Amino acid sequence: MKLEGKTAVVTGASSGIGAATVRQLREARVCVVGGARRVERVEADIALVLDVTEPESCAAFVNEAVAQLGGIDILFNNAGLALGRYPFWESNEEDEARVLHTNVDGVMRMTRLCLPHIRDEGHIVFMGSIAGRQAYPNGASYVASKFAVRGFVYALREDLLGRPIRITTVDAGLVETEFSIVRFKGDVETADSVYAGIDPITPDEVADCVMFALTRPAHVNVDELVIKTLRQSSGARVVRREE
Repeated sequence: MKLEGKTAVVTGASSGIGAATVRQLREARVCVVGGARRVERVEADIALVLDVTEPESCAAFVNEAVAQLGGIDILFNNAGLALGRYPFWESNEEDEARVLHTNVDGVMRMTRLCLPHIRDEGHIVFMGSIAGRQAYPNGASYVASKFAVRGFVYALREDLLGRPIRITTVDAGLVETEFSIVRFKGDVETADSVYAGIDPITPDEVADCVMFALTRPAHVNVDELVIKTLRQSSGARVVRREE
């Protein structure tokens, strides 16, 4: 499928996988509206402020995006985060609420608001995680959020069956972005250690997977793509080179 002339909405567009996907979509001549809280960092055709945890922010974003684009062909639900790596008994309400409001509520809200504006032969892409396929220790709230997204996507596919709208989830393992800096609340040294000795996946490599799914023939739905570094078998098992 040719993407030239299509329109796209990308959440979490200010860095990492979101920013890389925005770049690749624009290279394919797609008109992109990118949303993020740090809107000054968004390099889309149209950059709009978006906080997916706030219903008013989401509604205003979608209304303006549709007014600018006229309709939506591609929605990439990319915004998400994790907070902390600790056993669950050390968890707290604040971290849990932020993770679930961002990763689950935000994804469902943005999908619901955008769906009436998604045109025939449209495509909804969700940024999942291998954490939504197999649990690992000391990440219960994030694991729960990604399992929830996976279940939501399965249910949404049932609701949309028969309509010409495709749905894809990209489940990634260790991708070197600002994800771990956020998870460890600004502790750069700890964040860097997550990716040491493993040749992590890059944001552009994940964006390649998004673009692959988007460009299949209209009758082909790539349900799920899983991408991990070769040195990772699951969220809990990584083999590192000795430095």
